[in-house]
Amino acid sequence: MKQPNSQPASELMLRETASQTAGPYVHIGLALAAAGNPTRDEEIWNEMARPEAEGEHIEIVGTVIDGNGDLVRDAFLEAWQADSKGVYQREYDLEKPFNSFGRTATTFEHGSEWTLKTVKPGRVRVDGIDEAHGAIDDKENDLASARSALLMAPHVNLTLFARGINIHLQTRLYFEDEAEANAECPVLSRIESPARRETLIARREEADGKVRYRFDIRLQGEGETVFFDV
Repeated sequence: MKQPNSQPASELMLRETASQTAGPYVHIGLALAAAGNPTRDEEIWNEMARPEAEGEHIEIVGTVIDGNGDLVRDAFLEAWQADSKGVYQREYDLEKPFNSFGRTATTFEHGSEWTLKTVKPGRVRVDGIDEAHGAIDDKENDLASARSALLMAPHVNLTLFARGINIHLQTRLYFEDEAEANAECPVLSRIESPARRETLIARREEADGKVRYRFDIRLQGEGETVFFDV
């Protein structure tokens, strides 16, 4: 039996395993419909708001584009956002009118678009984020620091998983028709280049009489989406 340090380095190299890749394993476990598998009775998916949820009901659609300008047809996304009052709902329950968390994916059909059905999020205070729970529910709570008065513009946090991406990517989606709030947002304003900030703006459009926002994510190249190191 050979001792480990007596073997050539090429034989000692650990090869990439299935658990180290994003696709198609993420879809098989978390996006059953996109993977062509039967869905579970209780599924976390892209309908974050039921009809009775408070706020402006919207649809968000988009694509994921790689460095060659080609569509990524098997990307998986997770969304995290506040409700219409700017409060994160930290307990997930399919019976609730609104949940702050949702999942979606691009597919080989329907133009390779991902879709979220939700409500437009409210503005969240910079210090409204609680380390343990995700948010402070009492919006009247007067936090002591001046920083607590800063409000982020309405936004949706997105996490992206895809083939060729071994560490998931984090980005944000802001809304075109929230120009004043966007200009005041302490996070968005940290991006010095106006052109780079534009990569985080979802464009408003009408579809079948409903409000829809389009947000295309570019992984590399010209117009590359801003990604956050968190």
